Amino acid sequence: MSARSTKASNALARLKERSGNAGYSMTITGAGHFYLSETPGGPPLCPAMELQDFVAFVNAQGPQKAKRVSKFDTEFEKQLVKKTEK
Repeated sequence: MSARSTKASNALARLKERSGNAGYSMTITGAGHFYLSETPGGPPLCPAMELQDFVAFVNAQGPQKAKRVSKFDTEFEKQLVKKTEK
């Protein structure tokens, strides 16, 4: 497996985890492009894309994970708001 397909496979694995749909499938064309389908052998959900475009497309699909915010981030944002109000 090449680094290209590994990056795409990792994006697909994250989508499956976020969505809870283990049926998502990735196909690599002979030209080295990727496309996503909801089931193996199913109709494509997108046109065949280059690696970076495919990864960005897959990452935008399904529910998104909430970004983790620490208490330090929260306090820093409060300080920024106070400085801009002055």
